[in-house]
Amino acid sequence: MSLDQALWDDTRQIAGELTELRHRLHEHPEIGLDLPVTQETVLSAISDLGLEITLGRSVSSVTAVLRGGAAAGSGTAVLLRGDMDGLPITERTGLNFASKVDGAMHACGHDLHTAMLVGAARVLSAHRDSLAGDVVFMFQPGEEGWDGAGAMLKEGVLDAAGTRVSSAYGIHVMSSKIRPGVFSTRPGTLMAASDGLFVTVRGAGGHGSAPHLAKDPVNAAAEMVTALQALVTRRFDVFDPVVITVGSFHAGTRRNIIPDEARFEATVRSFSAEAQERLRAETVRLCQSIAAAHGLEVDVEYEPEYPMTINNADHAAFVAGVVDDVFGDDRGEVKAAPSTGAEDFSRVLAEVPGCYTFLGAGPADLHDVAPDNHSPLAIFEDSVMPDGVLLHAQLAVRALARDAAAATA
Repeated sequence: MSLDQALWDDTRQIAGELTELRHRLHEHPEIGLDLPVTQETVLSAISDLGLEITLGRSVSSVTAVLRGGAAAGSGTAVLLRGDMDGLPITERTGLNFASKVDGAMHACGHDLHTAMLVGAARVLSAHRDSLAGDVVFMFQPGEEGWDGAGAMLKEGVLDAAGTRVSSAYGIHVMSSKIRPGVFSTRPGTLMAASDGLFVTVRGAGGHGSAPHLAKDPVNAAAEMVTALQALVTRRFDVFDPVVITVGSFHAGTRRNIIPDEARFEATVRSFSAEAQERLRAETVRLCQSIAAAHGLEVDVEYEPEYPMTINNADHAAFVAGVVDDVFGDDRGEVKAAPSTGAEDFSRVLAEVPGCYTFLGAGPADLHDVAPDNHSPLAIFEDSVMPDGVLLHAQLAVRALARDAAAATA
């Protein structure tokens, strides 16, 4: 039996096991960098595979190294990544395995990511003697705004095999917009950079009936929110797009009281280093100028978060070729434009070449209109997981073989 057929058969045989694991993870989501239950679940699932396991010192990460036997000591390694954290969302799907944790939900599909990476570890471990190098499995906490990837990089995940990985790959499921079972990626920029804008306007409180005797921070802060949208359309090139969304605005306690301060927070997205740098300067200057015009004080903090997720062109073509060869040419598509979402896997791809890929995982008959990732109604189908496992496994096998062939050429 060929290795390709063996990987296919093994992946299908563990489909039920993966579903059970995914449901268990979904019922017990954890948020941020400290995921003790999730970490223990992963450790239990891979404990019998003979992997070299390292736990994070500062975060609840799991790094597992599989030593390949076909070229022992070759010094070649590739990395596969799955993020594990949930979101602070109350689930409303009605699933029989819905979250049992109040205010927490796997609304972005990271439970599938974790189960698929466990599956890849199981399948590849069964064929370690056929691997022309080592595989690093990166089980990462804190993708949802906590920079878990950055923490794992600082703790040496890229060098966990004893030599730096030559390439890195990851898969992200989508609950809508991509047909179930279809892999979608593109060379170059795949996802936006994401930064945070934090603004506190300080005024002087007073009675709502006499605003002229107070210094109203609410009015100035509201003007800033509106002006930020004008900044997007009037100061930035439409062909180098930026997105600013104010997702949090807080001020006051009652309708007839002018508060002392108003606060808002915004997410800022961009697709070029030039736009990102200009945003940092111009959003701050805009808020400061509006505050000054109202005779108010303002504290503005602009915090860089995740850089752009940039796929290496050669590795994007490699992934597309593997998808076509393994699944057929109707199962892969070139994404027409980058996503305005952001990813801390971008930090990995800034260090080593590789490719990040989306996988359609929503309801088959509703993928165009289904609730999107991060919705309390988002649903992801278990049936796509074997395909995610198989792509992980095939990418590892073929990338290592390609590296070995290049080394001896």
